[in-house]
Amino acid sequence: MTGFAYLAGLVVVIGCMALIDSRWRLVFWRAPVASAVTIGVGLAFFLLWDAAGIVLGVFFRGESQIVTGVELAPELPLEEPVFLLFLCYLTLVLVFGVERMLRAREARAAASAIEAGSEPGGRS
Repeated sequence: MTGFAYLAGLVVVIGCMALIDSRWRLVFWRAPVASAVTIGVGLAFFLLWDAAGIVLGVFFRGESQIVTGVELAPELPLEEPVFLLFLCYLTLVLVFGVERMLRAREARAAASAIEAGSEPGGRS
């Protein structure tokens, strides 16, 4: 059973990110088609990157008891595309989450400036 620990962990954290995404409508709940295309393009890019690394002998599959041992291609374990999916999804969640936080911060600053009797940006 420990042979599926890494894959299970990846699936769990992807699920957790989906919960964050749904709560704050950051990625798929904001623009599902654009998100799927972006993640698909990122996944394809990184898989091509991995393929180039494998062909050049830079990347190789290590042995571990927490991985399935299933290879999709020589030196390409089953967990790799799942990890790359996680990486792409995490990046989008972080980018749009930070963007949302910065917009909220600007809105609070503008509201404070209006309360204080001046316009946002320091003009009176």
